[in-house]
Amino acid sequence: MRFARKTLIVSLWLALFAAAGDEPFRPRPAESYPSHQKVGPLVLAAVKFETDSETKPLFGNVNPNEHGVLPVLLILENRGGETLMLDRMRVSYQFRGGEVLPTPARELPSLLGPRRPYMGPRVPIPLPKKKNPLAKVEFEARAFAAKTLLKGETAHGFFYFETRHQRDAVLYITGIREGVSGKELFYAEVPIDSPK
Repeated sequence: MRFARKTLIVSLWLALFAAAGDEPFRPRPAESYPSHQKVGPLVLAAVKFETDSETKPLFGNVNPNEHGVLPVLLILENRGGETLMLDRMRVSYQFRGGEVLPTPARELPSLLGPRRPYMGPRVPIPLPKKKNPLAKVEFEARAFAAKTLLKGETAHGFFYFETRHQRDAVLYITGIREGVSGKELFYAEVPIDSPK
């Protein structure tokens, strides 16, 4: 009985310790990023995540860039006096000579098609199947999902683009409306790279 109680206490401590180290991702204020923009009462920032050191804290050992997917964090701060509607917001990644629309997080696993079947000799012991690296729950959990933005509030999340980062690219955003009047805010072109 004592052994079971000690095991339970140790297990609870380990679980609490693990949960304490697993804090949710909180970006800095939009204005603190070098490539931010103001559109009326809205402050926007776009941040690309390319390197292993940038992606590892968010997506674990999977760097989506190695699979042709560029994650871009969008941060929106509403400094105005009324709610903004984001349910019709459209986001695209634009670069010289091209535009890429985001891929929904739930569709990321389908980007890596099925592997060709192994035609070699059969192994008597079944080997474990490799998991699809883009099927991690973190991709969907960190995707942009806000539909409204109350006054004084901030929303953030990732958009996933099937492209490599292009120099001087911008995140082009339209469709944000004021809650009461329904008036659409001007479009925003948020630079991805820091200004020179």
